[in-house]
Amino acid sequence: MGPLRVWLKVEDVPGLAMTRSFGDSVAHSVGCNAEPEMSEYTFTKDDKVVVIASDGVWEFLENIDVAKIVYPFYL
Repeated sequence: MGPLRVWLKVEDVPGLAMTRSFGDSVAHSVGCNAEPEMSEYTFTKDDKVVVIASDGVWEFLENIDVAKIVYPFYL
């Protein structure tokens, strides 16, 4: 049901939707970490477009939606 959220144990307030927080000790105390997800890809001559986006984009758009946005610039 929506993005993962970080909640303070002692307060009844909306949780903060975040996956990591660099250097934020309060966020760390309630479950955030500073370890990003990473992957490696070797580009080939057949690759034409690179889309670099945060999880906030992929939360709302499917791959086909992003392809439809990018396609007009490929031509």
